[in-house]
Amino acid sequence: MRILQDMLEALPFADLPPAWQDHDLKSFSPTKRLWDYQQEALQYALKALWKYYEDLRDYGEGEGLEADQARKEALWRWYQEGGLRENLDLRIDKADIRQLLQEYYPLEGDRLPYRHLINRMGFWMATGSGKSLVIVKLLEVLWNLIRRGEIPPHPVMLLTARDDLLAQLRAHVEEFNAGRTDFRIRLADLREYPREAQMLLSPAGEKEFTVYLYRSDNLSDEQKERILDFRNYKNRGRWYVLLDEAHKGDREDSKRQHIYSILSRNGFLFNFSATFTDPRDILTTVYNFNLSEFVRRGYGKHIAILREENRAFREGEDFTGEEKQRIVLKALLLLAYVRKVQESLPRDRKAYHRPLMLVLVNSVNTEDSDLELFFRELERIGRGDLSGEAWDRAREELWRELEEGLEWVFEGERFRADRVLFEGIGPGELLRLVYNAPAPGGIEVLLRPSNRQEMAFKLKSAAEPFALIKIGDISGWLKDKLEGYEVIEGYEDEGFFKSLSEEGSPINLLMGSRTFYEGWDSNRPNVITYINIGTGTDARKFILQSVGRGVRIEPLPGKRRRLLSLYNAKEVGSEEFEALRRQAEALETLFILGTNRKALETVIQELDQQKTREGEHELALEVDPEVKEEVLLVPVYKDAERPLLERRGLRKFEISEGELRTLDEYVKYLGDPRLLVARHGASPQEVALLLRCLENKAECFNTQSHRRYGRMELLLSRLFAYFRLSPKEAEGVKELEEEIRHFRRIKVFLQDITPLKERIQRVLEAPQRREEMRALYDQGKLPFEEMLKQAQNLREEASLTHNGHTLRIKRVTRHYYVPVLLSESERIDWINHVIRHPSEVRFLNALEEYLNRPQNLFGGLDWWAFSKVDETLDEVYVPYYDPLSNAIRRFLPDFVFWLKKGNRYAIVFVDPKGIAHTGYQYKVDGFKEIYEESGKPREFPYKGLAVTVHLLLYTEDRGQAPQGYREYWADSPEAIPKVLLKEEQARAVS
Repeated sequence: MRILQDMLEALPFADLPPAWQDHDLKSFSPTKRLWDYQQEALQYALKALWKYYEDLRDYGEGEGLEADQARKEALWRWYQEGGLRENLDLRIDKADIRQLLQEYYPLEGDRLPYRHLINRMGFWMATGSGKSLVIVKLLEVLWNLIRRGEIPPHPVMLLTARDDLLAQLRAHVEEFNAGRTDFRIRLADLREYPREAQMLLSPAGEKEFTVYLYRSDNLSDEQKERILDFRNYKNRGRWYVLLDEAHKGDREDSKRQHIYSILSRNGFLFNFSATFTDPRDILTTVYNFNLSEFVRRGYGKHIAILREENRAFREGEDFTGEEKQRIVLKALLLLAYVRKVQESLPRDRKAYHRPLMLVLVNSVNTEDSDLELFFRELERIGRGDLSGEAWDRAREELWRELEEGLEWVFEGERFRADRVLFEGIGPGELLRLVYNAPAPGGIEVLLRPSNRQEMAFKLKSAAEPFALIKIGDISGWLKDKLEGYEVIEGYEDEGFFKSLSEEGSPINLLMGSRTFYEGWDSNRPNVITYINIGTGTDARKFILQSVGRGVRIEPLPGKRRRLLSLYNAKEVGSEEFEALRRQAEALETLFILGTNRKALETVIQELDQQKTREGEHELALEVDPEVKEEVLLVPVYKDAERPLLERRGLRKFEISEGELRTLDEYVKYLGDPRLLVARHGASPQEVALLLRCLENKAECFNTQSHRRYGRMELLLSRLFAYFRLSPKEAEGVKELEEEIRHFRRIKVFLQDITPLKERIQRVLEAPQRREEMRALYDQGKLPFEEMLKQAQNLREEASLTHNGHTLRIKRVTRHYYVPVLLSESERIDWINHVIRHPSEVRFLNALEEYLNRPQNLFGGLDWWAFSKVDETLDEVYVPYYDPLSNAIRRFLPDFVFWLKKGNRYAIVFVDPKGIAHTGYQYKVDGFKEIYEESGKPREFPYKGLAVTVHLLLYTEDRGQAPQGYREYWADSPEAIPKVLLKEEQARAVS
């Protein structure tokens, strides 16, 4: 099943119309910015809303309910065209649910067709990924779209599952509002809506957006003190409903789920969660950044599950004290090992964290509770009551598993431990690293009378505590479990849990039940031990959320990605990377132990395997070994020193003559420039530029355009954005690293990917097997007839057909990666990031045909290579100003060629398009501004090479191209090598 995100992937965000694209998606508060993936989530949301409210059926002010139905039908057809085949209709068995639904939907027997519920999108985001910030920022996006008349002015309902989540959302909104003077979000209790609606108050004011907040489980079909009857809030189903972890419950029987849909049936529903499981939620997921994606993309720790089960603590199993001690010892040894790695960090660098172990248990206050049993073993080890046999076996078993290499769950790679560091951990080191103690000792309890939820423990031989219990109420423990222990009250520290993430916290173990983790944010956990949790499906949500808390990471202050990801993104330098890389693996891994490893592993892999069950796989191709040895260069850009407005020759701001006249009259009517600052949020400098441009209209405006903005507010917003635009300029060239990466992230939507993999492997192995056959023939071991027979089966091309669409798999001479995957059908729906557009396929066929000619011009080069470029994933591009979107955009050509002869080197962008393809002039103009001087190519020196950059737009008939742009068009592949050979000839003549 393809999900919404996959269908939107082919639509570049930069291609959206201005009103949909011109949003500040980065800033949140004076001290907080959204991460790239959070901004990406909002971009996908905007793409989906544009698809629904403009592309499928353009929203018009005052439209009737029939427009919403038509829009839903069009969206449903789009899903089917995108490959939806499953029957997702809801079967309604309960009479009361059926009676409720038939008031609002046309049921078909006992079924509710899912097409009536398709107006929704889901955000599948891991615990700890910051989805609350995305929710708040989405509110601003909705306000902007409503103000611009792009979406209906429906009220917004924000629902979440618990009081603590309500408080968290309020805190985020307060933080957001604190840094804003132009706009604020007003949170109102949902119970205020009927009164405010009766007063005809608009939710979207000029500078304020009212959002109605409530607990999701307090919406029902009856009215009580806190329970609200949804019928009093219907608004004809015209709500934007945002659900934060409020989607739980069986989709077919949960009355509340249907209420949310009824309220948004003529609006839109936004669903946020870390744990989607329903196929309908997965289908409508607009952005997937679940636990597996969070970890794969470097934002969280690697996850490794130890094979040893903590079965000694399982109810009904009679394990000896020594076996229980051995299991606790292994967990403590693992913590001690990571602590020792942390101590080996260079002292001159502020990096990473003090490792912490979480002990999460199922029972707390029962007799022989899980927490008590673990605590007793912890106490025995701390006092030195240590069995030599248990110690030796624990060390031996743990090292055997570490030496073998623990597999990282979502990545297929393995963690390798340092034997020298591990073997240096004896009983004394364990006491120091885990118990903060120089010698064994009895346990004493530290607590504050004002705090009834936590208590700390320390050895009498130590100066600092080492462990903390955080549970709902410690009274029972103090009375029943800790009788006879020395209790020290009024300890100096106000709260151990509150300061757990601070640099000076001495706590190494945090023990507690399912409640402790709520609202907790720390990058310290490196070990999680689950006691009697994970043996049943009811614990699934808790495990995923607690692991989500445990994978958070901050290698360097303010940097929340793993070290290698930071290095690849050039956020840390090579010196820092080399200084820390030895310790990174251990400190960037979350080690998990549990009472039932299979249950734990099943739950953690659930998100990863969900794709497989739904027939989605990720395929990675290989770089061609021959091409890999060559120097492949790509451009590097930097911000220009002068803004766009001050650069000669660039595109002017496009506006119709009538709207320019209206703008001039409006500014004269206001009179005082300060009113523009106050009313439109412009800076004094921007207002000064506006006045200057209105005095010199011919220099700043292109009135030949038919471009209309419709509203003065939108026009001025676009114009002020134009004043702020800073173009890019070439800084030089660099060697290709990850700028072309789409071939490692090809998505395949097949239940069984094996036939495709086998064909790819056959094509890859064909040259090597041909060489082996030739060697056997030369040695007289293979008859000529047999060699010919076998050679017929060693073709460097294969194909696979599915759903009537055929994929060709082939080696193409000098292509960057192998094999090349291409489809003659543009509508192929079971694989993406392959060559499938007709113009690209025609070009590739023409290139191969030309290369088969004996005297082709590529033979006159020292060497050459080329690669397909994917516009959604790759970073090989030409920046240019696009007046249609009023933005500096990226032009990603379909192909890039690298040519070398002598010390002359050319990067040639090739983009197969028809002459009628609009917008090419803007791209060519942008290219000329960056790569040409006085009509000639600029040269960029690189290690003795003179590098030039060229652009060829490929078409079937160059003669039809406009005269001023004809030199940038080509209709034969021989134009590509000619670029460099002409340079060589001109150089020889001069």
